[in-house]
Amino acid sequence: MAVGEKKWEWEIQAKTSYLGPGFKELWSYRHLLVNQVRRHFILNYQQTVLGPLWVLFQPIITLITYVLVFNKLVGISTGGMPPVLFYFAGIVLWNFFSDSFTGTSTTFRENAEVFSKVYFPRLIMPFSVVTTHFLRFMIQLLFLFLGIAYYTVFQDFSPDLSLWVATFPLAVLTVGAMGMGLGLTFSVLTAKYRDMTNLVGLGIRLFMFVTPVIYPLSTRPDEYRWVVLLNPLTPLFELFRLAVLGEGTVTMLQLTYSMVFAVVILLGSLLIFNKQGDKLIDVV
Repeated sequence: MAVGEKKWEWEIQAKTSYLGPGFKELWSYRHLLVNQVRRHFILNYQQTVLGPLWVLFQPIITLITYVLVFNKLVGISTGGMPPVLFYFAGIVLWNFFSDSFTGTSTTFRENAEVFSKVYFPRLIMPFSVVTTHFLRFMIQLLFLFLGIAYYTVFQDFSPDLSLWVATFPLAVLTVGAMGMGLGLTFSVLTAKYRDMTNLVGLGIRLFMFVTPVIYPLSTRPDEYRWVVLLNPLTPLFELFRLAVLGEGTVTMLQLTYSMVFAVVILLGSLLIFNKQGDKLIDVV
């Protein structure tokens, strides 16, 4: 380099890398991440009658439907937990996974024009989607805690939490990692094959029925329980209910299986996303 010549802080090349941008580069775009999260909230709730109240209105309507259909009509047992708390716990955690997965699965298709015009780490977009849904989850979780407080004071509900209450962040973070990991993988597929978007929508609806959202694992027949246990989300949902409601069926082996799956799918999807990111711009 000649004397007095400036050294570039960033250099954009045609080469792609499995490792992608480093933490330092991602951190330098933190303000873009914050702006994207704010943008998602504004786009979702502007020019609506209820505005941000949709964060609570949608899960409450779903909760009423589940209680009436699955508890009252079908008669699915919720064990020793009040049906309202049981279903609401499953709904808020499932919404976090489902929204994170579907939101990141269309990263390239939704942002093709932006990606083709300006450079920034592509991971900012899926990170902003997951962060937005995590904030919604936290609002709904607060509402769940208020429901638990009400049942504890007025309905004689006494959850046996013990030390399990400290594990609920582990369940939430692992579910978020799994949702983002699967979403990043499918974002590459939906960019290449448009009909994969329809498959994602159908698959996520069917996937819910092999996840203990509307039933506890303990009520499943032994001959079919293995099918539900193959789902890596099952131990996480059981752990989440055990942590916040004091009742759930989970072992360390099952939990280890879920965590290993989440780590493998997240790391693998990050490598694929980083390697394929710039190549897919022309395809989309």
